[in-house]
Amino acid sequence: MDDLIYSSATKLSKLINNKKISSKELVRMYLDRIEKVNPVLNAVVQLAEERALKEAEKADSDLAKGVSHGLLHGLPFTLKDSIDSEGIITTGGTMGRKDFMPDKDSTVAARLRNSGGILLGKTNTPELTLAGETDNLVYGRTNNPYNFDRMPGGSSGGAAAIICSGGTSFDIGSDTGGSIRGPSHYCGITGIKPNSGRVPRTGHIVPYGLGPIDSLTQNGPMARRVEDLSLILPIISGPDSLDPFVIPAPLGDPNDVDISTLRVCVYSNNGIGTPTPETVQAVESAAKALSDVVGSVTEDVPKVIAENPDISNDLTSGDGRAWARRALKKWGTTDIHPWLQRRLDKANPLSVGDYTAMLERVDRFRSSMLAFMKDYDIIICPVAAFPALPHGESLEDKNAAGVSYTNTYNITGWPSTVVRAGTSPDGLPIGVQIVSRPWREDISLAVASHLESILGGWQKPPI
Repeated sequence: MDDLIYSSATKLSKLINNKKISSKELVRMYLDRIEKVNPVLNAVVQLAEERALKEAEKADSDLAKGVSHGLLHGLPFTLKDSIDSEGIITTGGTMGRKDFMPDKDSTVAARLRNSGGILLGKTNTPELTLAGETDNLVYGRTNNPYNFDRMPGGSSGGAAAIICSGGTSFDIGSDTGGSIRGPSHYCGITGIKPNSGRVPRTGHIVPYGLGPIDSLTQNGPMARRVEDLSLILPIISGPDSLDPFVIPAPLGDPNDVDISTLRVCVYSNNGIGTPTPETVQAVESAAKALSDVVGSVTEDVPKVIAENPDISNDLTSGDGRAWARRALKKWGTTDIHPWLQRRLDKANPLSVGDYTAMLERVDRFRSSMLAFMKDYDIIICPVAAFPALPHGESLEDKNAAGVSYTNTYNITGWPSTVVRAGTSPDGLPIGVQIVSRPWREDISLAVASHLESILGGWQKPPI
C-alpha cells in the first residue's frame, strides 16, 4: 500500500474515482510521508492537515453519492510558497510576509481546488523566488533527497524535493529563469515551463504587470511522471480576466502528436557553460532514444545563444532590480536574505536610452531564435552544465555560466519540459530539456513521454 504514494497522479486519480482507494487514506499516507522525510528535507513549510482531512472526507462522501468535482477529485497536492493559498500562510520566502495569510486563492490554486484537488500544504522557495538554491530567512534551507549536502535547486526546490520523495502527488512551481526546470533536473523529476501567456500569474509573488520582464515568469506543474503534466496543465491554463498577458491559445493533446515526423535539434554545449561528461552523455542518450522514431536528429546550436548572458542580465537587472526592491517595500521586508541582497547590490542600472536599446536587442534575439527554429520542431539540450551542486555553490561566479541553458527559453517564452535522462557518478539525477516551438506544449510533452519510457524517468531516492 505504501508504494501508492509513488504512483502517478493520473493513476491515483483513477483509483480514487474507481473507489479502489479513498481520498482520506491517500491524504493520510502523504501526511505520514511528509512527517517522515520533512525533518531532513525541510521541503514542506506549511501544512493544512485538518482542512485536508476534512475535505478528503467530503470528497469520499460525495463520490459515494455519485458526485465528482472534477479530474482531480480527492487528489492531494502541494503548492509552492510563492503562490497564494486562501487560509494558509504564504510567505514567498520573505520576512515581510512571514505571517501573511491570503484571503483568497491564486488563480492556479483555485482552479486545482475547483477540479477536486486537496491542498496539503506549501513548499519552500528562496526569497521572492530569486535564487538558484532554496533557502530563506523564514524557513531556512531545503536539501536534495539524493544527497542532503546538495541543493535541490531553486526556486521551486521545496516542490521538487517533496515530489521526488513521495510526499505529494504533484506541485505547481514557477519559472523566471529556470525555477521549474532546474529543480526538476536536480531532483530527478519532471516539470514543464509552459509557453509565456499560457497560465495566469494572478496571486504569485512575482506577479503579472512587470513591464519588460513580464513575459519571463510562468507557473507550471511538476510531478514524478510526464503523464501528470499533461493532466494538470489544461486545468490551470487559460485567461482569468486579470492577468493581461494570458491569451486563449489552443492547447494540444500530447496523445495526438505523431513524433515520427518531428525534426529534432540536439546540442550538449551552448558555448557558455561547459557541461560535465555525464551531462553530455544524458543528452546523447536522449538523442539516441529518439533517433529511430523521429523524422531527423541534427546536432546544431543557435549561434545567437552566445548573447544570452548579457541579454538576460540586462533585462532582469537593467533597472537596478527596482522591481524587486518595490516588492520588498510592498511587503515591509527590511531583513533581506544575503543571496537576494547580493543580487540587488550587483545590479547595474542602465540609462533609459541604454535600456530601450537593450529591449531592441531582446527582440532581435527572439527573432533570431525563431528563424533558427524554422528548421526544427524540438530542441534537446541540458538543463544545467552539472548535477546538483553542494549547498551555497550556486552563488559562485564560476557556476553562473552553467545555468545559462534555461533562461534562453524564458527570453523566447517557449515551452520546455524536463525529464531525467542520466545519473552522475555519485548517484545524482541528470535531466534534459525538451524545448518546442511557441505554444506547442503538446509536442514537448509527447517527446518527454517517449524519453521517459525509454530512459526510465524518475527513480526512487534513498531517503
